[in-house]
Amino acid sequence: MNAFYKTQIVAVLALVSCSHVLAASDVERLGKDLTPLGALKAGNANGSIPAWTGGLTMTKDAFDSVKGYKNPYEAEKPLLTITAANAESYKDKISEGQLAMLRRHPNTWKMNVYPTHRSASFPQFVYDAVKVNAEHTKLTEDGNGVSEVKVATPFPVPKSGLEVLWNHLLRYRGNAVQRTNAGANIQAGGSYTLNKNRDIYLYNRDFRNDGSTEGNMLFYYLQETLAPPRDAGVVRLIQDTVNQTVAPRQSWVYTPGQRRVRRSPTVGYDTPTAGGLMTVDDVDMFNGAPDRFTWEILDKKEMYVPYNNYRFASRTNTYKDIIQTAHVNPALTRYELHRVWHVRAKLKPGMRHVYSQRDFYFDEDSYQILVAESRDSRGELWRLAETYIINYYDHQIVWTAGEGQYDLISGRYTINALAQEETPVNFDVKPDLQDFTPARLRQAGVR
Repeated sequence: MNAFYKTQIVAVLALVSCSHVLAASDVERLGKDLTPLGALKAGNANGSIPAWTGGLTMTKDAFDSVKGYKNPYEAEKPLLTITAANAESYKDKISEGQLAMLRRHPNTWKMNVYPTHRSASFPQFVYDAVKVNAEHTKLTEDGNGVSEVKVATPFPVPKSGLEVLWNHLLRYRGNAVQRTNAGANIQAGGSYTLNKNRDIYLYNRDFRNDGSTEGNMLFYYLQETLAPPRDAGVVRLIQDTVNQTVAPRQSWVYTPGQRRVRRSPTVGYDTPTAGGLMTVDDVDMFNGAPDRFTWEILDKKEMYVPYNNYRFASRTNTYKDIIQTAHVNPALTRYELHRVWHVRAKLKPGMRHVYSQRDFYFDEDSYQILVAESRDSRGELWRLAETYIINYYDHQIVWTAGEGQYDLISGRYTINALAQEETPVNFDVKPDLQDFTPARLRQAGVR
């Protein structure tokens, strides 16, 4: 570990036994030597990671109806390409899962590394709220919830693995979003059936540990299945909570064949999804309650991670361009050198989960998990996940343009959140809270 980063980690961990609220001197660092979200503003010693200077702030006319979001870095060429043949030379800057992926698919998978751009940016009201959070937000005693969080990012200078995780869980993704997206579960031979959904999210931005239902809501989610035809018309409603050990997420489903709404079993933790290629808590790189694992900061390090994937997100791509036999098309993906928080989650004694250990790599500038890897009950490396983020810069939202989960043993994988052939993501949608109730669910299915 770099000595500078190691000193930082030691200093941060030394504060764990103290109050969870930052000292005034640390709060004042936000926006000065730290970014408004708490990352180091300075670049690294050799300049391969530049200083953060505000990130991307482009106007709405930067969106192209044909290509989608214009690629600010379109003219750039890779600085280097990591393959199975040279991976040993870069072991200190790639994850164990990425190394395993290179070895699993030596002739087809590679990592094209481009110049680093710290493009993450957020609206000013987010920065203002984060500074307030730094002064007031605390973890609940068991770590399964938070108190007094406004908007996003409760812990801009995290002191523990749980605090880093909560920054991901409560990161800013706008007030609401509507998107049509596609995905597929790809078999080892390359066959797949495309699925499509229309999703609407409504996010809570005022989290309170006061016992109220409203204060414990994370988001409301409505999903209508569009394809394949056998599943078309199924509508799901999820009311997701912050502290799921107090109030688990609730879900309902409308089935057009039965023309009725029924309560779904509670889904979470290691419930299989995506044809058995993911667990429910793999979605969004991690979601749900953290209570079955211990969470430890191992490192803050420099690592090659998926970043600024505007070429991947381009609407000039078809799904056939993206989905290849064993992985997404590496000619379309972009990796950059960024600082990440490496957090390890270990299954607690007596708890049940198909994963015994999980490693997560969080972007220091957004707290989005960029890379994750999971081990089975025997401790063997099993799955690698990567999310291909962009800054939706007309709204200053850092979010995925596709998320891949790779089975390192079977060679199968799943890819979701693709929208290259769909209508653009709508961050200006203003859904009514009443749309996210079981009473409205049947109406949504009929429409």
